Amino acid sequence: MEIIASKRVQSIGGYAFAEVDKEVEKLKRQGIVPLDFGVGDPKEQTPGLIRNETKRAIDKRRTAGYPSYIGEPEFRSAISDWCRKRFSIKLNPESEVTSSIGSKEGIFHFAEGFINPGDYALVPSPGYPPWSRGTLFAEGLSYYLPLLKENSFLPQLENIPKEILKKAKVLWINYPNNPTSAMCDKSFLKKVVDFGQDNRIIVASDEAYSEFYYDEKDRPHSILEFGHEGCVAFNSLSKRSYMTTYRVGWAAGDERIISVFRKVKTNIDSGTSTFLQDAAIAAYSDEKHVAEMRNDYRIKRDHLCKALVEAGLEDCTPKGTMYIWQRVPQGMTSVDFAKKLLDPEIACVVTPGSWISQEDGGLNPGEGYVRFAMVPTIAECKVAADRIRKMEF
Repeated sequence: MEIIASKRVQSIGGYAFAEVDKEVEKLKRQGIVPLDFGVGDPKEQTPGLIRNETKRAIDKRRTAGYPSYIGEPEFRSAISDWCRKRFSIKLNPESEVTSSIGSKEGIFHFAEGFINPGDYALVPSPGYPPWSRGTLFAEGLSYYLPLLKENSFLPQLENIPKEILKKAKVLWINYPNNPTSAMCDKSFLKKVVDFGQDNRIIVASDEAYSEFYYDEKDRPHSILEFGHEGCVAFNSLSKRSYMTTYRVGWAAGDERIISVFRKVKTNIDSGTSTFLQDAAIAAYSDEKHVAEMRNDYRIKRDHLCKALVEAGLEDCTPKGTMYIWQRVPQGMTSVDFAKKLLDPEIACVVTPGSWISQEDGGLNPGEGYVRFAMVPTIAECKVAADRIRKMEF
Protein backbone atom coordinates (compact mmCIF):
# COMPACT_ATOMS: atom_id res chain seq x y z
CA MET A 1 0.00 0.00 0.00
CA GLU A 2 1.07 3.57 -0.57
CA ILE A 3 1.87 5.58 2.56
CA ILE A 4 1.15 9.29 2.15
CA ALA A 5 1.96 11.89 4.77
CA SER A 6 -0.67 14.47 5.65
CA LYS A 7 -0.58 17.76 3.79
CA ARG A 8 0.57 19.59 6.91
CA VAL A 9 3.55 17.23 7.31
CA GLN A 10 4.36 17.49 3.61
CA SER A 11 4.33 21.28 3.86
CA ILE A 12 7.20 21.49 6.34
CA GLY A 13 10.85 20.90 5.69
CA GLY A 14 13.28 19.17 8.01
CA TYR A 15 13.52 20.42 11.57
CA ALA A 16 16.47 22.83 11.44
CA PHE A 17 18.37 21.20 14.29
CA ALA A 18 17.97 17.76 12.72
CA GLU A 19 19.81 19.19 9.71
CA VAL A 20 22.61 20.32 12.03
CA ASP A 21 22.88 16.76 13.36
CA LYS A 22 23.48 15.53 9.82
CA GLU A 23 26.47 17.84 9.44
CA VAL A 24 27.90 16.63 12.72
CA GLU A 25 27.67 13.03 11.53
CA LYS A 26 29.54 13.89 8.33
CA LEU A 27 32.48 15.19 10.33
CA LYS A 28 32.46 12.16 12.59
CA ARG A 29 32.61 9.84 9.59
CA GLN A 30 35.84 11.64 8.63
CA GLY A 31 37.26 10.80 12.02
CA ILE A 32 36.87 14.37 13.27
CA VAL A 33 35.14 15.09 16.57
CA PRO A 34 33.51 18.49 16.05
CA LEU A 35 32.80 21.10 18.69
CA ASP A 36 29.04 21.32 18.45
CA PHE A 37 27.54 24.78 18.89
CA GLY A 38 24.50 23.85 16.83
CA VAL A 39 21.71 22.65 19.11
CA GLY A 40 20.95 24.39 22.41
CA ASP A 41 21.43 21.29 24.57
CA PRO A 42 23.79 21.97 27.50
CA LYS A 43 26.52 19.41 28.12
CA GLU A 44 26.95 20.15 31.85
CA GLN A 45 25.67 17.70 34.45
CA THR A 46 22.31 18.23 36.07
CA PRO A 47 23.08 19.51 39.60
CA GLY A 48 23.43 16.86 42.31
CA LEU A 49 20.54 18.08 44.46
CA ILE A 50 18.19 17.58 41.48
CA ARG A 51 19.55 14.14 40.60
CA ASN A 52 19.35 13.02 44.21
CA GLU A 53 15.78 14.23 44.58
CA THR A 54 14.87 12.36 41.39
CA LYS A 55 16.29 9.14 42.84
CA ARG A 56 14.32 9.60 46.05
CA ALA A 57 11.17 10.55 44.18
CA ILE A 58 11.22 7.41 42.03
CA ASP A 59 10.87 5.33 45.19
CA LYS A 60 8.45 7.79 46.76
CA ARG A 61 6.19 7.57 43.67
CA ARG A 62 6.57 3.81 43.18
CA THR A 63 2.77 3.29 43.38
CA ALA A 64 1.72 6.73 42.21
CA GLY A 65 -0.13 5.70 39.01
CA TYR A 66 -0.86 8.25 36.31
CA PRO A 67 0.23 11.80 37.12
CA SER A 68 -2.15 14.73 37.39
CA TYR A 69 -3.09 16.24 34.04
CA ILE A 70 -2.42 19.74 35.35
CA GLY A 71 0.49 19.10 37.68
CA GLU A 72 0.63 18.11 41.34
CA PRO A 73 -0.50 20.79 43.83
CA GLU A 74 3.02 20.90 45.31
CA PHE A 75 4.53 21.52 41.88
CA ARG A 76 2.09 24.28 41.00
CA SER A 77 2.65 25.90 44.39
CA ALA A 78 6.42 25.78 43.85
CA ILE A 79 5.97 27.58 40.52
CA SER A 80 3.74 30.17 42.13
CA ASP A 81 6.24 30.73 44.96
CA TRP A 82 9.17 31.04 42.56
CA CYS A 83 7.31 33.55 40.36
CA ARG A 84 6.47 35.62 43.45
CA LYS A 85 10.12 35.73 44.51
CA ARG A 86 11.58 36.16 41.04
CA PHE A 87 9.09 38.50 39.37
CA SER A 88 6.87 39.75 42.24
CA ILE A 89 3.95 38.06 40.48
CA LYS A 90 0.99 36.71 42.42
CA LEU A 91 -0.37 33.52 40.84
CA ASN A 92 -3.16 31.28 42.06
CA PRO A 93 -1.69 27.77 41.76
CA GLU A 94 -5.18 26.29 41.59
CA SER A 95 -6.30 28.13 38.48
CA GLU A 96 -3.40 30.08 36.94
CA VAL A 97 -0.61 27.48 36.68
CA THR A 98 -0.46 24.20 34.78
CA SER A 99 2.30 21.72 33.97
CA SER A 100 3.69 20.79 30.57
CA ILE A 101 6.09 18.15 29.28
CA GLY A 102 8.80 20.73 28.75
CA SER A 103 8.16 24.05 27.03
CA LYS A 104 8.28 22.67 23.50
CA GLU A 105 5.29 20.35 23.97
CA GLY A 106 3.22 23.03 25.66
CA ILE A 107 4.03 25.69 23.07
CA PHE A 108 3.30 23.36 20.16
CA HIS A 109 -0.10 22.28 21.52
CA PHE A 110 -1.15 25.74 22.72
CA ALA A 111 -2.51 26.67 19.29
CA GLU A 112 -5.00 23.79 19.43
CA GLY A 113 -6.90 25.66 22.11
CA PHE A 114 -7.21 29.02 20.36
CA ILE A 115 -6.54 28.79 16.62
CA ASN A 116 -9.29 27.87 14.15
CA PRO A 117 -8.67 27.22 10.43
CA GLY A 118 -7.82 30.52 8.80
CA ASP A 119 -6.84 32.27 12.04
CA TYR A 120 -3.42 33.85 12.37
CA ALA A 121 -0.65 33.64 14.92
CA LEU A 122 1.81 36.53 14.91
CA VAL A 123 5.23 34.86 14.97
CA PRO A 124 8.72 36.42 15.31
CA SER A 125 11.29 35.43 12.70
CA PRO A 126 13.92 34.17 13.28
CA GLY A 127 12.46 32.15 16.09
CA TYR A 128 11.60 28.88 17.76
CA PRO A 129 9.95 26.55 15.21
CA PRO A 130 7.11 25.23 17.47
CA TRP A 131 5.47 28.69 17.50
CA SER A 132 4.65 28.35 13.82
CA ARG A 133 4.59 24.55 13.55
CA GLY A 134 1.96 24.32 16.29
CA THR A 135 -0.09 26.92 14.43
CA LEU A 136 0.21 24.91 11.22
CA PHE A 137 -0.96 21.70 12.88
CA ALA A 138 -3.95 23.59 14.30
CA GLU A 139 -4.74 24.56 10.68
CA GLY A 140 -3.91 28.18 11.31
CA LEU A 141 -1.62 30.61 9.50
CA SER A 142 1.52 32.37 10.68
CA TYR A 143 2.17 36.03 9.98
CA TYR A 144 5.89 36.53 10.45
CA LEU A 145 7.34 39.52 12.26
CA PRO A 146 10.96 40.09 11.15
CA LEU A 147 13.46 40.72 13.94
CA LEU A 148 16.06 43.09 12.55
CA LYS A 149 19.10 44.74 14.10
CA GLU A 150 17.92 48.22 13.10
CA ASN A 151 14.84 47.63 15.27
CA SER A 152 16.83 46.20 18.20
CA PHE A 153 15.45 42.79 17.17
CA LEU A 154 11.98 43.82 18.37
CA PRO A 155 8.83 43.14 16.28
CA GLN A 156 7.31 46.23 14.73
CA LEU A 157 3.70 45.69 15.80
CA GLU A 158 2.52 48.92 14.17
CA ASN A 159 3.40 47.50 10.74
CA ILE A 160 1.00 44.56 10.93
CA PRO A 161 -1.78 45.00 8.33
CA LYS A 162 -5.27 45.60 9.71
CA GLU A 163 -6.69 42.64 7.80
CA ILE A 164 -4.19 40.38 9.58
CA LEU A 165 -4.97 41.86 12.99
CA LYS A 166 -8.65 41.10 12.53
CA LYS A 167 -7.85 37.40 12.08
CA ALA A 168 -5.00 37.16 14.62
CA LYS A 169 -5.59 35.20 17.82
CA VAL A 170 -2.11 34.83 19.34
CA LEU A 171 1.05 36.95 19.45
CA TRP A 172 4.27 35.15 20.38
CA ILE A 173 7.14 37.04 22.01
CA ASN A 174 10.41 35.72 23.40
CA TYR A 175 12.87 37.76 25.48
CA PRO A 176 15.70 37.16 26.17
CA ASN A 177 15.44 36.14 22.55
CA ASN A 178 16.40 32.93 20.81
CA PRO A 179 18.32 33.21 18.53
CA THR A 180 19.19 36.92 18.42
CA SER A 181 20.07 37.09 22.17
CA ALA A 182 18.25 40.46 22.26
CA MET A 183 16.78 41.79 25.48
CA CYS A 184 13.70 43.98 25.89
CA ASP A 185 12.78 46.62 28.45
CA LYS A 186 9.66 47.30 30.50
CA SER A 187 8.26 49.76 27.99
CA PHE A 188 8.19 47.12 25.26
CA LEU A 189 6.39 44.61 27.47
CA LYS A 190 3.84 47.24 28.49
CA LYS A 191 3.35 48.06 24.81
CA VAL A 192 2.78 44.38 24.00
CA VAL A 193 0.19 43.97 26.76
CA ASP A 194 -1.67 47.06 25.53
CA PHE A 195 -1.47 45.77 21.96
CA GLY A 196 -3.04 42.48 22.97
CA GLN A 197 -5.81 44.22 24.87
CA ASP A 198 -6.56 46.68 22.07
CA ASN A 199 -6.73 43.97 19.41
CA ARG A 200 -8.18 41.11 21.48
CA ILE A 201 -5.11 39.00 20.83
CA ILE A 202 -3.63 36.59 23.38
CA VAL A 203 -0.03 37.45 24.25
CA ALA A 204 2.00 34.25 24.66
CA SER A 205 5.47 34.86 26.09
CA ASP A 206 8.11 32.15 25.74
CA GLU A 207 10.36 32.85 28.74
CA ALA A 208 12.65 29.84 28.51
CA TYR A 209 15.74 32.08 28.89
CA SER A 210 14.48 34.30 31.71
CA GLU A 211 17.43 33.29 33.92
CA PHE A 212 20.09 33.90 31.26
CA TYR A 213 21.50 37.39 31.78
CA TYR A 214 25.03 38.64 32.34
CA ASP A 215 24.48 41.88 34.25
CA GLU A 216 22.03 42.47 37.09
CA LYS A 217 20.76 45.64 35.41
CA ASP A 218 19.65 43.49 32.46
CA ARG A 219 17.69 41.04 34.61
CA PRO A 220 14.71 40.04 32.44
CA HIS A 221 11.06 40.63 33.26
CA SER A 222 8.04 38.40 32.74
CA ILE A 223 5.05 39.51 30.68
CA LEU A 224 2.90 38.69 33.73
CA GLU A 225 4.45 41.60 35.63
CA PHE A 226 2.49 43.89 33.33
CA GLY A 227 -0.86 42.12 33.27
CA HIS A 228 -2.56 38.75 33.58
CA GLU A 229 -5.61 39.40 31.45
CA GLY A 230 -5.08 37.93 28.00
CA CYS A 231 -1.48 36.91 28.80
CA VAL A 232 0.27 33.58 29.30
CA ALA A 233 3.92 32.78 30.03
CA PHE A 234 5.73 29.52 29.24
CA ASN A 235 8.84 28.41 31.07
CA SER A 236 10.76 25.25 31.96
CA LEU A 237 13.70 23.87 33.89
CA SER A 238 15.53 22.70 30.77
CA LYS A 239 18.08 25.47 30.43
CA ARG A 240 17.91 27.07 33.90
CA SER A 241 18.85 23.86 35.71
CA TYR A 242 20.46 21.70 33.00
CA MET A 243 17.33 19.53 32.88
CA THR A 244 16.74 19.14 29.15
CA THR A 245 16.28 15.38 29.42
CA TYR A 246 13.70 15.71 32.21
CA ARG A 247 11.00 17.35 30.06
CA VAL A 248 9.23 19.35 32.74
CA GLY A 249 7.80 22.82 32.23
CA TRP A 250 4.75 24.95 32.86
CA ALA A 251 2.42 27.68 31.68
CA ALA A 252 0.92 30.43 33.84
CA GLY A 253 -1.34 33.42 33.37
CA ASP A 254 -4.96 34.36 32.72
CA GLU A 255 -7.03 31.59 34.30
CA ARG A 256 -9.38 31.53 31.28
CA ILE A 257 -6.42 30.80 29.01
CA ILE A 258 -5.04 28.21 31.42
CA SER A 259 -8.47 26.53 31.64
CA VAL A 260 -8.64 26.08 27.87
CA PHE A 261 -5.03 24.92 27.69
CA ARG A 262 -5.66 22.37 30.43
CA LYS A 263 -8.57 20.97 28.41
CA VAL A 264 -6.30 20.59 25.38
CA LYS A 265 -3.58 18.91 27.42
CA THR A 266 -5.99 16.54 29.13
CA ASN A 267 -6.94 15.15 25.72
CA ILE A 268 -3.38 14.90 24.42
CA ASP A 269 -1.25 13.42 27.20
CA SER A 270 -1.41 11.99 30.71
CA GLY A 271 0.55 14.66 32.51
CA THR A 272 4.14 15.28 33.56
CA SER A 273 5.77 12.44 35.52
CA THR A 274 5.35 13.04 39.23
CA PHE A 275 8.94 12.17 40.15
CA LEU A 276 10.11 14.74 37.58
CA GLN A 277 7.84 17.32 39.17
CA ASP A 278 9.51 16.50 42.49
CA ALA A 279 12.90 17.08 40.86
CA ALA A 280 11.65 20.43 39.53
CA ILE A 281 10.50 21.47 42.99
CA ALA A 282 14.01 20.79 44.27
CA ALA A 283 15.48 22.80 41.39
CA TYR A 284 13.29 25.81 42.18
CA SER A 285 14.34 25.67 45.82
CA ASP A 286 17.92 26.54 44.93
CA GLU A 287 19.38 29.59 43.14
CA LYS A 288 23.04 28.83 43.78
CA HIS A 289 23.35 26.45 40.84
CA VAL A 290 21.63 29.01 38.60
CA ALA A 291 24.16 31.70 39.52
CA GLU A 292 26.97 29.22 38.81
CA MET A 293 25.37 28.42 35.45
CA ARG A 294 25.31 32.11 34.52
CA ASN A 295 28.96 32.51 35.50
CA ASP A 296 29.98 29.51 33.38
CA TYR A 297 28.19 30.92 30.35
CA ARG A 298 29.78 34.31 30.94
CA ILE A 299 33.21 32.68 30.75
CA LYS A 300 32.26 30.84 27.55
CA ARG A 301 30.79 33.99 26.03
CA ASP A 302 33.87 36.07 26.78
CA HIS A 303 36.29 33.54 25.25
CA LEU A 304 34.25 33.07 22.09
CA CYS A 305 33.28 36.69 21.48
CA LYS A 306 36.83 37.91 21.99
CA ALA A 307 38.07 35.36 19.47
CA LEU A 308 35.40 36.30 16.93
CA VAL A 309 36.35 39.98 17.19
CA GLU A 310 40.05 39.13 16.91
CA ALA A 311 39.20 37.19 13.73
CA GLY A 312 37.85 40.45 12.29
CA LEU A 313 34.13 39.91 12.87
CA GLU A 314 31.61 42.35 14.26
CA ASP A 315 31.32 42.40 18.05
CA CYS A 316 28.01 40.65 18.80
CA THR A 317 28.53 39.99 22.52
CA PRO A 318 25.13 38.98 23.97
CA LYS A 319 23.59 40.45 27.11
CA GLY A 320 21.41 37.38 27.63
CA THR A 321 20.57 33.83 26.52
CA MET A 322 23.02 31.01 25.87
CA TYR A 323 23.49 32.10 22.26
CA ILE A 324 25.73 34.33 20.18
CA TRP A 325 23.95 35.77 17.13
CA GLN A 326 27.06 36.42 15.11
CA ARG A 327 27.11 38.66 12.06
CA VAL A 328 29.01 36.88 9.27
CA PRO A 329 31.76 38.50 7.17
CA GLN A 330 30.67 40.81 4.38
CA GLY A 331 30.19 38.94 1.13
CA MET A 332 29.36 35.62 2.77
CA THR A 333 25.98 34.04 3.39
CA SER A 334 25.08 32.45 6.70
CA VAL A 335 25.42 28.99 5.12
CA ASP A 336 28.80 29.92 3.58
CA PHE A 337 30.14 30.97 6.95
CA ALA A 338 28.74 27.90 8.71
CA LYS A 339 30.49 25.73 6.13
CA LYS A 340 33.72 27.67 6.69
CA LEU A 341 33.51 26.79 10.38
CA LEU A 342 33.16 23.13 9.39
CA ASP A 343 36.65 23.13 7.85
CA PRO A 344 38.58 20.30 9.55
CA GLU A 345 41.05 22.71 11.17
CA ILE A 346 38.18 24.57 12.85
CA ALA A 347 35.51 21.83 13.11
CA CYS A 348 32.86 23.95 14.82
CA VAL A 349 29.19 23.35 14.15
CA VAL A 350 26.86 26.35 14.18
CA THR A 351 23.35 27.00 12.89
CA PRO A 352 22.95 29.26 9.83
CA GLY A 353 20.50 32.03 10.66
CA SER A 354 18.67 31.50 7.40
CA TRP A 355 17.72 27.99 8.54
CA ILE A 356 15.76 29.26 11.52
CA SER A 357 14.09 32.20 9.83
CA GLN A 358 11.07 32.41 7.56
CA GLU A 359 11.55 34.16 4.23
CA ASP A 360 8.75 36.60 3.57
CA GLY A 361 8.55 38.99 0.63
CA GLY A 362 12.13 38.17 -0.35
CA LEU A 363 13.47 39.00 3.12
CA ASN A 364 15.05 36.35 5.31
CA PRO A 365 15.83 38.17 8.57
CA GLY A 366 18.24 35.46 9.67
CA GLU A 367 20.41 35.75 6.60
CA GLY A 368 23.82 37.18 7.38
CA TYR A 369 23.99 35.59 10.83
CA VAL A 370 24.91 32.29 12.44
CA ARG A 371 23.91 31.11 15.88
CA PHE A 372 26.42 29.74 18.36
CA ALA A 373 24.75 27.76 21.14
CA MET A 374 27.34 27.95 23.90
CA VAL A 375 26.71 24.40 25.09
CA PRO A 376 30.19 22.82 24.88
CA THR A 377 32.24 22.86 28.08
CA ILE A 378 34.38 25.83 29.07
CA ALA A 379 37.49 23.90 28.03
CA GLU A 380 35.97 23.12 24.63
CA CYS A 381 34.95 26.76 24.16
CA LYS A 382 38.58 27.78 24.79
CA VAL A 383 39.71 25.31 22.11
CA ALA A 384 37.11 26.67 19.69
CA ALA A 385 38.20 30.24 20.46
CA ASP A 386 41.83 29.38 19.69
CA ARG A 387 40.79 27.92 16.34
CA ILE A 388 38.43 30.78 15.43
CA ARG A 389 40.86 33.62 16.10
CA LYS A 390 43.17 32.11 13.46
CA MET A 391 40.50 32.14 10.75
CA GLU A 392 41.15 34.10 7.57
CA PHE A 393 38.51 35.50 5.23
